[in-house]
Amino acid sequence: MQTIPVLFLLILSVLLPVQNVTIKSPDGKTGFNLINKNDILAYSAYSYNKPVIGESPLIMTIDGIKITEGVKTGSVKKEYISEQYPVYGYHSTAVNECNAARIECRHISSGIRFSLEIRVFNDGFAFRFVVPGKESMPRVPDEATEFVFPSGSNVWYHNLRMHYEGEYTRMLIDTIPEGQWAAPPVTVKLPGGAGYAAVTEANLVDYPGMALQTTGNNGFRVRIGHSHPVSYPYELRYSKEDIERVTKPAIINGNITTPWRVVLAGKDLNTLVNSDIITNLCPPPDKKIFPGGLYTQWIRPGRAVWRYLDGGGDNSLKNMKEFSRVASELGFEYNILENFWSKWPEDSIRALVDYSRKLNVGIIVWKHSKELRDPAERIEFFDRLATLGISGIKVDFFDHEAKEVIDLYESIFRECADRKLLLILHGANKPTGLQRTWPNVLIYEAVRGMEASRLEDRATHQTFLPFTRMLAGAADYSVCHFGDRRRNTTWANQVATAAIYCAPVITYAANPFNIISNPCAEMIRSIPPVWDETIVLPPSEPGVIAIFAQRKGEVWHLSVINGKKTVSVRIPFSFLGNGKFKMITLKDNPDNPASVITENKTVSQSDTMEIALTEGGGYTGRFIPVR
Repeated sequence: MQTIPVLFLLILSVLLPVQNVTIKSPDGKTGFNLINKNDILAYSAYSYNKPVIGESPLIMTIDGIKITEGVKTGSVKKEYISEQYPVYGYHSTAVNECNAARIECRHISSGIRFSLEIRVFNDGFAFRFVVPGKESMPRVPDEATEFVFPSGSNVWYHNLRMHYEGEYTRMLIDTIPEGQWAAPPVTVKLPGGAGYAAVTEANLVDYPGMALQTTGNNGFRVRIGHSHPVSYPYELRYSKEDIERVTKPAIINGNITTPWRVVLAGKDLNTLVNSDIITNLCPPPDKKIFPGGLYTQWIRPGRAVWRYLDGGGDNSLKNMKEFSRVASELGFEYNILENFWSKWPEDSIRALVDYSRKLNVGIIVWKHSKELRDPAERIEFFDRLATLGISGIKVDFFDHEAKEVIDLYESIFRECADRKLLLILHGANKPTGLQRTWPNVLIYEAVRGMEASRLEDRATHQTFLPFTRMLAGAADYSVCHFGDRRRNTTWANQVATAAIYCAPVITYAANPFNIISNPCAEMIRSIPPVWDETIVLPPSEPGVIAIFAQRKGEVWHLSVINGKKTVSVRIPFSFLGNGKFKMITLKDNPDNPASVITENKTVSQSDTMEIALTEGGGYTGRFIPVR
């Protein structure tokens, strides 16, 4: 499917001066209120007539001048945007429908002119600042806009100690002290049954990344790259000179366009999980680089085997050929090689690539991002990989959101796209929707995944992720381990994560020999990397339980991952279409978490099922139409 611009209605209005402006979503249920009180800008927002954001200051500075105080607002330009475009993830078609406004502003004392751009969707809103400038005029931007949530809200977030690889905590907004760091997305359960919200950013280019810091007054404040605490991974891998440089404010020449500050909002978790706002706010792919858009021939979603966490023999050419062979037997599309590949002679690399290509398995190789800083060396490396027939690169250890790191991301995206190289990003920041612009960017890590060997309560952690980190985009968790690394989760739980943690590429933690010999192998084979439709079912709740019904073609999967509390859930099959379905299931064995119970029967949409879940338990069911 190609990008389809359906309708652009442009309505111009000049209101001098503007004091307050309300922009509503197309369905009228969500609204953004711009407030100009005593020449100071603020905003608030609501959904279904209930507050999502209380009155919060909009704060933007240029060279230390707070341009959002002592400001006059001018003309308002409004438009309606409607389009659809293809995506890989929880559904196959994204919907971009919103009402937008551009409000011209002038800082009175300095004369600085800027605009505030706002877009309001049925499931949330976004805003950004645009400050025109000349290329010859370097300036330093900063922000401190706040997001004030209603009293009684519950919030899930983690700090920046491990960059974006933290463990989530649930807090009552009223009790959070000032000064705590939070890595977006920050997810919020609003009080009084008002639903959920999440704060993050979109279209992060030519600017430092955003983290959040608590205000001590029921809110979070925007903090950009230079002010972030240096993470442990960055301290570990980079020099004092690097640390000193990334903690200096970024200088920007020419126009300053901030990333979109995004708030997802909806009555339920299904709304947040299926929101397209973050990719909607990013440009479509360049047809000169991606002639088929998302469906450009060399961009192929798939599943990957990986020799790292689960053994599986040595790093020899012979063994890596075996990894590719078994990957092919499983129907997997990729074989990821850690850094050992760089010590191989070139003829061995070619031999593996050629052998694997005949099996329809692509080779992806690891690289430290520090070794890609020099543009000439980077281009030489990418050219070499393209000549060798490598499918893609797993680039690691970015570990910061300073502007220089964000600029490196974009250079890598563009240069790899020019050479038809796919990308997996590790040691990375959260995704900001740029996988729409750069469909060769398959997945970001930015998650405390299966590599975290000391994570004891994996059950609770895994039920946080679909409703926190993964709201920003797919996370390379490295799913499905059958050994001790799975901690307090069952085999059935591990298989279910492969479906719930869907992505354009899914890396399996278990080595392929352990997958193919496991009783779960047939179910694993049947789980696609991406879906046509996803429905998050009740009683899903962050940190408690995740229940997903997902469709690919005519086949449905039902997947459940449970937290620490033993529960029994009753699930109606109303998500199924008409007719009968053959149901094939994997469920927990209460006597042995390292085993599964299988069951086959015929069901229809009028049926329901009671599922008993142990601590860290899981369930996976496949529903195939009966003809």
